[in-house]
Amino acid sequence: EVLSKPDRNAQGEIIGYHGITREITQRKNLEEQVRQLAFNDPLTHLVNRRLMLEHLEQAMSASKRSHHHGALLFLDLDNFKSLNDTHGHGVGDLLLIEVAERLKACVRQADTVARFGGDEFVVLLCELDTKQHEAAAQATAIAEKILTRLADPYVLHAAPTAPAIEHRCTASIGVAVFHGRDESQNSVIDRADAAMYQAKEDGRNRIRFAPSPDLVG
Repeated sequence: EVLSKPDRNAQGEIIGYHGITREITQRKNLEEQVRQLAFNDPLTHLVNRRLMLEHLEQAMSASKRSHHHGALLFLDLDNFKSLNDTHGHGVGDLLLIEVAERLKACVRQADTVARFGGDEFVVLLCELDTKQHEAAAQATAIAEKILTRLADPYVLHAAPTAPAIEHRCTASIGVAVFHGRDESQNSVIDRADAAMYQAKEDGRNRIRFAPSPDLVG
């Protein structure tokens, strides 16, 4: 922000202007920090639950206009608690950060990856096919890519002088395909969440699809 003040000569006539700069960088930095805390996970820097819900609402509205399907993938890491219990939360945090990076590498630019909390992640897939079975096939391909990528070994360095910790991680994924605004945001999330728990019950490290909303309940 710059305020201009006139320069005057001895007769009081304006002969020019000079600027006074007011420091606003600190204020802008503070505003950005507040925005980041409101909409992003501080550990992984992914979108958080609050912003994901907004993105889901927008995706459902866009789906209604375009007639394209979307899908929500609900992921939970398998046996994450044992890593925390054995090596501590610091190492667990390192794994979550690496998982976030791998998830982002598996999706398209228009898709959204969010951390819902703990070891739960959500992936929002937009602009899938107009046919439900084709959209489900597209979601399956991305979910399988995620399972494969997450299963690659992790090498975690808790400290520069500490020995590296090698870890293998898998995930259980529930998928809910949606179309338009035939259901609420919470319904989409609940269906994907229930499918994720079914994947865990069926042996973990696998994908399960939620039934259509008209078949639930």
